[in-house]
Amino acid sequence: MTQTAHATDTRTADALPYNVTLPRHSKIGAGAAAELGSLCTQVGIRRPVLVTDRYLSETGQADRLVDILRAAGCEPAVFSETVPDPTSSSLQPGLEAVRKHKADGVIGFGGGSPMDTAKALAVLANSEDGIASFKAPNLYSGPALPIVAVPTTAGSGSEATQFTVITDDDSDEKMLCPGLSFLPLATVIDFELTVSMPARLTADTGVDALTHAIEAYVSRRANPFTDGLALAAMRTINANLRRAYADGQDRQAREAMMLASTQAGMAFSNASVALVHGMSRPIGGHFHVAHGLSNAMLLPAVTRFSAEAATGRYADCARAMRLADESASDAVAAGALVDELDALCDDVAVPSPAEYGIDEKEWDARLEVMAQQALASGSPANNPRVPDADDVVELYQAIYR
Repeated sequence: MTQTAHATDTRTADALPYNVTLPRHSKIGAGAAAELGSLCTQVGIRRPVLVTDRYLSETGQADRLVDILRAAGCEPAVFSETVPDPTSSSLQPGLEAVRKHKADGVIGFGGGSPMDTAKALAVLANSEDGIASFKAPNLYSGPALPIVAVPTTAGSGSEATQFTVITDDDSDEKMLCPGLSFLPLATVIDFELTVSMPARLTADTGVDALTHAIEAYVSRRANPFTDGLALAAMRTINANLRRAYADGQDRQAREAMMLASTQAGMAFSNASVALVHGMSRPIGGHFHVAHGLSNAMLLPAVTRFSAEAATGRYADCARAMRLADESASDAVAAGALVDELDALCDDVAVPSPAEYGIDEKEWDARLEVMAQQALASGSPANNPRVPDADDVVELYQAIYR
């Protein structure tokens, strides 16, 4: 048996069954967006609200989808006022739009924020409760409008996950809201929608997708189904992210990144994320750092912290990314992974919190609260090395510069 097999073959034949949930329909490939209308009619959506952002509306991309929907016999409305890192208050105008239109479905069109907004609206449209009622550890599988997701970035994986993340206006807490009702019924994966992404967004969303893949693989809730998706995604991302960052018109790299992002989304939706995400959400909530970027700030340091607790699993990641061969020991391979994550984040110019412009006194003043919020999210409990509050504070301190 090879070292890789030793590292991954950790389950017994009588291991407990595990659940896998995926979108029911997926259209994948160049030009797939042209099939959005037929996809909606196929799943019984006739009066969708297209939930997007101002940029996609002003550049005419939302209008293109509206035309596609109308050509298929749908009667769409558009809500284009989503905000980056949506908040509980930012949902209210969208909810009014959904109810006014008497929508029978929502379409999330854009990056993670429009898709997160669409998911929240789909659930709130059938509820009198606020979004805080749905945050973890609650799992919601009750009534909701069907969701179709059309991502324009290769990173969040939200098109394939049963989660949404909404910031509480009062506490600045980024609330993770999980459950089957947040899972899109259908998704359209068209890499041509990502070709216009600027380099910074390409980098941040790409490292976000890599984080999803690595955390899904090392998660205590990983399973053989998610392992295959996660390893495939991290291999593809490591081979293509620098290319897509350097040349946004590299169609081959863009296509590879788009598929890998969805694979990573499917993996972490069914295996959960871990410490990076637990620590990332408070950074975004308190300092308004984009989610993918805050993940990137954390990924090398958290991997270094965690590696000794699951050396074989991290070694598998390194081998999948072709950073080490079968002859290398697990310890050497895991070390190569940490080195590569440092190099990758340097190559795509990931800033530290200090370089990003976060004031050191404000950072230090919020460390205890951020640590408690990170642990309360539940994600750190999935980490190979489960931290306490002091560990989390030390990691926050370590990444500041």
